[in-house]
Amino acid sequence: MKLYHEFRARVATRHVKIKTQITVLNMLKRLDKIRFRGPKRDEFLDLAESPNASDSECNDDVPVKQRSSIKDTEELRDPAGSGTLTMSSAIQDYQKCETDRLNEVKGHLEIALLEKHFLQEELRKLREETNVETLKQDLEKEKSKRVDLEQKMNEILRSRLEDSPPPPTKPQVTAVNGTGDKQKEMLCSRLWKWLYERFGVYIEDFRFQPEENTVETEEPLSAKRLTENMRRLKRGSKPVTNFMRNLSALSSWHSVYTSAIAFIIYMNAAWHGWVIPMFLFLAILRLSLNYLIAKGWRIQWSIVPEVSEPMEPPKEDLTVSEKFQLVLDVAQKAQNLFGKMADVLEKIKNLFMWVQPEITQKLYIGLWVAFIASCFLPYKLMGFMIGIYAGIKFFIIDFIFKSCPKLRDKYDTPYIIWTNLPTDPQLKERNNATLNRRIQPVVARGSQAAGMPCGIGREEESGRACNTKRGPFHEVFNLSEIERPLPVCENGWRCCLINRDRKMPTDYIRNGVLYVTENYLCFESSSSRATSSKKNKVIKLLDITDIQKYKVLSVLPGSGMGISITMPSTLKPLVFGAMIHRDEAFDAIYTQYTKIMSSTIATTVTNPET
Repeated sequence: MKLYHEFRARVATRHVKIKTQITVLNMLKRLDKIRFRGPKRDEFLDLAESPNASDSECNDDVPVKQRSSIKDTEELRDPAGSGTLTMSSAIQDYQKCETDRLNEVKGHLEIALLEKHFLQEELRKLREETNVETLKQDLEKEKSKRVDLEQKMNEILRSRLEDSPPPPTKPQVTAVNGTGDKQKEMLCSRLWKWLYERFGVYIEDFRFQPEENTVETEEPLSAKRLTENMRRLKRGSKPVTNFMRNLSALSSWHSVYTSAIAFIIYMNAAWHGWVIPMFLFLAILRLSLNYLIAKGWRIQWSIVPEVSEPMEPPKEDLTVSEKFQLVLDVAQKAQNLFGKMADVLEKIKNLFMWVQPEITQKLYIGLWVAFIASCFLPYKLMGFMIGIYAGIKFFIIDFIFKSCPKLRDKYDTPYIIWTNLPTDPQLKERNNATLNRRIQPVVARGSQAAGMPCGIGREEESGRACNTKRGPFHEVFNLSEIERPLPVCENGWRCCLINRDRKMPTDYIRNGVLYVTENYLCFESSSSRATSSKKNKVIKLLDITDIQKYKVLSVLPGSGMGISITMPSTLKPLVFGAMIHRDEAFDAIYTQYTKIMSSTIATTVTNPET
């Protein structure tokens, strides 16, 4: 009985083991299907390499089966063994296998969840990148547009077929006429279709569409580009300037024979009414000559001999000063060119805006006379009169006026009108001058009403009126009241004082204003706060031993913007730099210096004892 019960218990445990193994294997197969369903299964670790897997997960199912079979054979060989020991060992083996399988299932589940998470993230990214919804909407819009266009095409074809005149109907319709009508309709439809295919494209071009506002991109500022554009402008305007030079040479009779032949031909054409055909023929002749020149012919004809300008080779290795000088030259040319163009445009504007009423009045009367003459006189007679007057004016009157400038200033009406037309800066200067003239009498009356004593001269009055930003001039520099700035520098010259004897940066360079009086050279520092400050500089003109123009930075082009003054009290000369009006200030200082030195020399010669 005991053997029977042990054998039955072993069979039951074996059946349980087999069932659990079958269920676990089914679960593993399903998990493997889930695991290897995604496209990125190679990115994950294998079960043998995963850290979450146990040591038993690395083993296969085959050795497990071998172990179980070995145990069974041992039990069969030894049926009389102790049942309790085998029962306990079987239960322990079963528990170990179950825990290993559970750990393996747990690892598979974690891997499956990770794959699911990564796949969801990739799907979200793909949706964001592709914008499937917007593409679907665009596709639907294109489909709707295509359907609308097809409907419009069909409607147009139907309307044209309906508008076509129907064939004449006869009271007796036979089968032959019916077939003929169908053939005509087919021919008409084919004809309309052919016409639409050939000319439908041109009809579509006449559709009105809104204009697209395109913004042109501006190029950045470049010195090389600026110089190249100026050269291009010069080359492009060369034909126009040559044409104007030839016209001026014809008018001034530079070549007597050429001007005489041109005058005779023009007057003959104007007398017979061939002025317009003559100009058209000259234009055709010019184009023909240009064609021959473009083909390689060497044809050069000019009344005035052309001066060939030397072509400057492109310089690549330029120093900083040469590049700066090149930019300055180009900027100066551009400034002068724009100034001339602005003068012409402003004069034309002021002529039509009645800025100078007496000048615009002449134009107004001339336009009325031309209008009345055009209403009553025939056009042939008017063309004859205008042509004869233009020839005489161009070849004879202009030559006389150019030769005699006084006659031109008195009787050349177009020249007088053009020269007397003001530009906007000239108008501004005139308005300021008239305003100052109006203010001066009012100021004089006010000073008389204030009871100014009559003994005070103009010099004392101007000396009292001269003030700086810090206060009265004589108080700022601790001078007598007689000392005042010269009329040339009433407001002073902005500059910076460079004292190279000082080593401190605050004392080395000072910004301020320079004044010149009859006996002193005064520098007011802009950093001085009090009325009289030690930062201000007063130099006696008699103490100066040398005055020269000075260039502070040798890298910059030009003669510089500074003045150096040498004195016995300083080791190195003082420099007044960064002066915009350097030449004007130098002339004023040097003139006053020579005047004082000459007066002192004269006094020493006359009074040698002193």
